[in-house]
Order: sequence, then C-alpha cells, then structure tokens
Amino acid sequence: MATTTSNRTAVITGASSGIGRATAELFAEHGWRLVLAARDAAALEALAGDLRATGAQVQVVPTDIGDNAAVLALAEAAQAFGGTIDLWFANVGVGAVGRFEEVPVEAHEQVLRSNLLGHLYEAHAALPIFLRQGQGVFVNMISMVGFAAAPLAAAYSASKFGLKGLSEALRAEMAAQPHIHICDVYPALVDTPALEHAGNYTGKAIHPPTPLLDPRRVAAAVVRLADHPRATTLVGAQNWAARIGHALAPTLSLKIVDRWFEGYFAQARPAAVREGNLFQPPGDTPRVDGGFRKPLTRRLPLLLASGTVLALGGAALLRRRTAAQG
Repeated sequence: MATTTSNRTAVITGASSGIGRATAELFAEHGWRLVLAARDAAALEALAGDLRATGAQVQVVPTDIGDNAAVLALAEAAQAFGGTIDLWFANVGVGAVGRFEEVPVEAHEQVLRSNLLGHLYEAHAALPIFLRQGQGVFVNMISMVGFAAAPLAAAYSASKFGLKGLSEALRAEMAAQPHIHICDVYPALVDTPALEHAGNYTGKAIHPPTPLLDPRRVAAAVVRLADHPRATTLVGAQNWAARIGHALAPTLSLKIVDRWFEGYFAQARPAAVREGNLFQPPGDTPRVDGGFRKPLTRRLPLLLASGTVLALGGAALLRRRTAAQG
C-alpha cells in the first residue's frame, strides 16, 4: 500500500509492543495522526520519538484500559489532539496460562478486566464521539480463540468469546449509521512478545507452536479497515482450521488440542510461576516481534494437525448426513 497524506486520527491501545506497535508504525507511514496508549509511559515515549523522527504527529496518553475513568480521559485527550477520532483500535490483550483451578482467581479477573471490560470501556468512550461526528471505525482485536476455546487459557477464551458477542451487539445497534463501523480482527497465532509476557501458572516453560504470523501482516489488515471496513477479518490459515474443525467436530477438535498441550508440558523444562504483565507493564525492551518464528520445515507438524482437524470434522459431518439419510 502506498504512503498517503492524511488528516485522520487513530487511537491505538496496547501500542507499546507487538501488533499495536506494528500498527502504529504503519499508520504513521500513511500520514495519520496517532494517539498511543498503554500502561508503560516510557515505552510509549520511545515509540513516539521514533515516529516523530519520521514526521508523524503523535500524542502519548499512558492508560490502563481496565480503568474506565482513564479510558474516558484518553478519548478526551485524543479528540482534543486530533479534532476527530477516525479509527479506534482496541488492541489490549493479556493472558494467564494454566489449568483453570491452578490459576488464582485474581489473575482470571485481571484477564477479563483487560480483555473484555477494557474493550467495552473503549467502545463506550469512542461510540458517542463517532455518533456526534457521524463517522468512525472501531476495530476490536479478538483472536482465533474467539472461535474455538484454548485449553489452559479459560479466562482468555472467555474474554475473546465475550468480545465477539460485544461486537455483534454493537454492529446491530449501529446498523442505522452507515458511516460507523464495528470491525473484528481474528488473527491466528502471532509472533509477538505477548506469550512471553503472559502470566504462567504451569510451572513449565512455554513456547508457541509454529507457524506464527508476522505482526506486520496483522497490522496491515487493521490499516486496510480504515478505508475498507468489514465486520470480520480473519488473518492466517489456522483460523479456518480452528473455525471449521470446531464447528464440525467441537469435542474431537478440542481433545486434539488438549492432548497436544499435555504432550508438550510432559517434556517442557521447568519454569518459575509468574504473574507476567497481568498487574504491571512487562518492563522489558518494547518490540514488535516475539522472536519465535521458525523455518517452514518446522511448521509441517502443525499444518498436518490442522489438516487432520479439517478431515476429521468433514468425516463427522458426513457421518451425520449419512445417519440422517438412513
């Protein structure tokens, strides 16, 4: 996509690293004004300095989106800075990995507060502005987990299913507003620092399975929505395997995933239990990439597993139809 000049303003939460950081860089390349939000003020200022060096207009607003008053202050600051808010990217996401009963309830609550309530606060702050303007794009970062729950991530799965329902309800309410759009982005596994930052209550080291998406590919999907809004955007082939496999054979597909997790943790090296970034910023060097991407040859087992899920789902559907006809 060619760089263009624009007077438009985007708000990006969770902007300090990963997909948020990649999206900020791409919007800056396209000439947008940017309002960057996250809990880590120092990380935001460092990113803003890099973007301003390229000529971008950037406002930094350190924000904990689990605090509704802070989100309202973010919206007010963004509107004062840009005049309008043309796109709001609700991108914050945290996780707690572990068996449901072994994860402290406070950790579950924090995941829901950040991933679900926080996004609700963002929509509640942004939509009145959009209605006054008569236009705006609200982008919800969800996940393939919004289609098929992930074992060892109960609160995370609940938050993503909840976000899907929130977006569908808001789209229905905004149906009479032709220039206000509620857009969902469902990426497959992405190579960001998010898993490294997650709370880990398994007692084992965690490494994501390949293949992993480049965060910049997800960022490009978000930027496209500014000019070509659509309700649902899937990024990554694994999404289709998860969605179709879960739809056709939900119990079987979840058993396959759970067995994979059991096998992985049986041989994973021990690691300390940690809260990660649940209750405070991670404190490491902010970056776009997680550094987990592997060569294609190492992706083959997961690709084959995805194909197996699809095949088993298709077989289950065929058996149902045969039984019905018989």
